[in-house]
Amino acid sequence: MEDQKSDSTAARPAPEELKELLDEQPSSGAAAKGNPGGENSPDSRSLEFLYDVPLQVSVEVGRSKLLLRDLLKMGEGYVIELDKLAGEPLDLYVNSRLIARGEAVMVGDKFGIRLTDVVSTKARLEKLG
Repeated sequence: MEDQKSDSTAARPAPEELKELLDEQPSSGAAAKGNPGGENSPDSRSLEFLYDVPLQVSVEVGRSKLLLRDLLKMGEGYVIELDKLAGEPLDLYVNSRLIARGEAVMVGDKFGIRLTDVVSTKARLEKLG
């Protein structure tokens, strides 16, 4: 049983490793330092291998608590009052983690969100641990 626990923690990188990966920027001077491969060399770390990982993105307009009896009474035209005021920023979540806040916009005939406040990288990394 202890082996299973160590396997699950081994699959998740430590917050320090994540911070190191995010802080490192590809160096344009790599070739000048005797690293002819530059960005593509084995010594250079890159996050490109993560670019195709799908992420669940959701926007929360507001929340509400309901009693079961109210849920069963719902029908067309039923209105649920949410905890946010009109004009308050919407919350943007990526894989259930708050990443940013913004305002609703129309993009053609669809809704979108214009980001007005992005959670800092440092704050996001602290929540991973």
